[in-house]
Amino acid sequence: MMRLAHPYAFDNRGRTREADLPGYVRGLVEQLIFTAPGERVMRPDFGSGVYRMVFAGNGPELAGAAQFLIQSALTRWLAGLIEVESVTAEARDGNLGVEVRYRLLASGEARVDRFSVPGG
Repeated sequence: MMRLAHPYAFDNRGRTREADLPGYVRGLVEQLIFTAPGERVMRPDFGSGVYRMVFAGNGPELAGAAQFLIQSALTRWLAGLIEVESVTAEARDGNLGVEVRYRLLASGEARVDRFSVPGG
């Protein structure tokens, strides 16, 4: 299986750049968080829907809803690659900070990735 790097790029040979497994999975997690359902033609349900909340009031309610949406999307779409340990979201300074803790199923490696979603 070819693991395309995210964002798409070329390597030093002019070919499509590939990512190692942790980098590949991190890219998938990032894509899942930042993709809204309906954006992908062949997978209209793919995404977390967090961007629908961009104009919602930034606070603990927004963070709780985002946490639920992201956890649900990760469990649905990436269950064959990762075991989600926790998702935390914190509304702060007009942004939503998201931390995803998971374990790679192929290697058992524990990972923590952080993302910032503009909003509120």
